[in-house]
Amino acid sequence: MTRLSLFRTLWNRTRGEAGEDAEAGRSIVMPARRVAPPLRQVLQRLIMSLVVLGVTTLIVYADSSGYHDNAGGEVGFLDSAYYATVTLSTTGYGDITPVGDAARLTNIFVITPLRVLFLIILVGTTLEVLTDRTRQQVRVHRWRSRMREHTVVVGYGTKGRHAVETLLGQGKPKDKIVVVDPQKKVVDAAATEGLVGVLGDATRSETLLRAELARASQIVITTQRDDTAALVTLTARQLNKSATIVVAVREDENVPLLRQSGANTVVTSSSSAGRLLGMSMMSPNVGTVLEDLLTYGNGLDVAERPVTKREAGHSPRDCEDLVVAVVRGHRLLHFTDPEAATLQLADRLITIREAAGAAEHRE
Repeated sequence: MTRLSLFRTLWNRTRGEAGEDAEAGRSIVMPARRVAPPLRQVLQRLIMSLVVLGVTTLIVYADSSGYHDNAGGEVGFLDSAYYATVTLSTTGYGDITPVGDAARLTNIFVITPLRVLFLIILVGTTLEVLTDRTRQQVRVHRWRSRMREHTVVVGYGTKGRHAVETLLGQGKPKDKIVVVDPQKKVVDAAATEGLVGVLGDATRSETLLRAELARASQIVITTQRDDTAALVTLTARQLNKSATIVVAVREDENVPLLRQSGANTVVTSSSSAGRLLGMSMMSPNVGTVLEDLLTYGNGLDVAERPVTKREAGHSPRDCEDLVVAVVRGHRLLHFTDPEAATLQLADRLITIREAAGAAEHRE
């Protein structure tokens, strides 16, 4: 995609010509809770209703002599079922009535509670829907009130999923990750996995505000198109001036534009994959090691950590981990840089260490 077409697309989207999902930006999907499938819930309610109806029929039939049928004749089993049906449904035609003392007492102390239970079962679905909606609103309100310093992942495709897996592997709790995606099935899948999902177009401020992006500390943008990534980056940086924004793009020519839009780090998927393929062709072992480093929790991991008090004042070579770079202030120093020869307490180290999972597996 050329820069001209990229700017044209950004202009069109800004004017609102790409607003096909305005309503989707209004949905927040909380982590899924284990509930029975709808069909099973309906069947359970139906069975309970039939049980109550059957019990009432047997009670009336057992004392059929205490009931009077205006049509004449004895009250049989079919009459008992009929009486139970019209009584539980509060229809009450009055053609069959209790006349005996025992029958009337039974209606007061047994059939009336059964009638209430029957009505509760019938309206239970409506009550459950109202309860679920109220519970959902309370959960969203609580989530918004406590959401601080979290990570927003825009796009939950292959790159977004692997980014979330890496964050979880590094100890990021699930309740501190919010997924934004325009596809409902994707957001539902994220919620099933224990993440909070926001359904909507991430190029719109409304959607990002629903993800509490203004209070996020990290933003990962993994959209399918570079023009969409640019607009999301612009919008995200406008809403949050201090968050770290990492963006994945397809073409190298769009990297400067993304940096100007506010991205701290831009990863080019096509060129990165090409470099990995080239290195693997020249040396399969090098490719294997690089793939290992890129896969968190397997073999070797690349991680950033602070300098400990014991390490301060010493050389990076004296550290237990293999130090490859030193972060001092806003500068990244290579381990061979003379300035990095002596570690300071405020420094941070980029190290290569054995993955925790690999160590446990070896033991």
